[in-house]
Amino acid sequence: MADRSFLEWPFLEDSHRDLAERLDDWCARVLGPLPHSEADIDGQCKQLLRLMGEGGWLRYAVPAAQGGMFESLDVRSLCLIRETLARWSGLADFVFAMQGLGSGTISLFGTEAQKAMVLPGIADGTRMGAFALTELDSGSDVAAMATTAVRDADGWVIDGAKTYISNGGIATQYVLFARTGEAPGAKGISAFLVPAETPGLEIAERIHVMAPHPLATLRFNGMRLPADALIGEAGRGFVQAMATLDIFRTTVGAAALGFARRALDEATSRTLSRTLQGKPLAENAVVQAQLADMALDVDTAALLIYRAAWTRDVAGRRNTREAAMAKLHATDSAQSVIDKAVQMHGGLGVVHGFITESLMREVRALRIYEGASEVQRVVIAREHLAMAKGSNR
Repeated sequence: MADRSFLEWPFLEDSHRDLAERLDDWCARVLGPLPHSEADIDGQCKQLLRLMGEGGWLRYAVPAAQGGMFESLDVRSLCLIRETLARWSGLADFVFAMQGLGSGTISLFGTEAQKAMVLPGIADGTRMGAFALTELDSGSDVAAMATTAVRDADGWVIDGAKTYISNGGIATQYVLFARTGEAPGAKGISAFLVPAETPGLEIAERIHVMAPHPLATLRFNGMRLPADALIGEAGRGFVQAMATLDIFRTTVGAAALGFARRALDEATSRTLSRTLQGKPLAENAVVQAQLADMALDVDTAALLIYRAAWTRDVAGRRNTREAAMAKLHATDSAQSVIDKAVQMHGGLGVVHGFITESLMREVRALRIYEGASEVQRVVIAREHLAMAKGSNR
């Protein structure tokens, strides 16, 4: 029932339209019949990883040289995949997203040996990625991280901790960011490739959140890495992290859009099938106003998302401003759309496991991870002011 007219927009090409149709068909055949239980989230993630690998969808998360679909990552394809998966399964969207985010820094900055080691397995689903950036005391202030990497004769010694790490405890490897001290703040951070079996890496805690996903706190106690574990140049880790997030931040908005589309579909079906005082809910003026707001939020989010992706893919520009706008609006508006859908379902809307209740739990974290809504506002304002100053020179 989801509106597909956006596929006709000039941001997208025929290959994207074909991708959207094929993936939606696959989701109906493969994801639709899958049972869902919160008792074994790790097992479900591994099953979904295998299924998406067999379906060929994970190939969109890596470059062609390592088994991917395109020479470089195509953000429009990533957005279409996340939007479609999110309409069908929040957990499937999570698994796909982490394959991209968890390997993106390697795709962009890794050595040929690092790419060969990790990316083919990301593409076929035999390896599982993770992105270890967040710390409990620094949160969105990445430059304030405390985890350290000290160079010695044999490589690097890592001490510290990361938390809220998606796929923590089940990932094959981690892209880890640590302070190497070349300069204060953001200029003294580096990125490392850490195999999950590395001695000194401890899964300190598994974290249980409102929409069950595999998250963990990682602790590093004198963990030793070889010199060739460094990704790119020392001291460039902050730039590498931000470049990775610039690509995948837009896709967070796409996932929120998928949740919002599903909520709008569910709400529309509800209003057409239920009656109030002998008339369909859809004929009620208050309900119509809510549906109008929901449809408006969905379309404006889609426009911002695919503009941001097009800016990166076609215009070839860094899309920091556009990606921040897309993530901010899409995630905030998706929560509003889902809340209205819950309200239209009455008591059923908050029954545990019912689709609108599940969507409400799934969407909330998207306003926090990969840059909270408040951070996106700072980014947008900073970019706006920089543009204004530039035009006044």
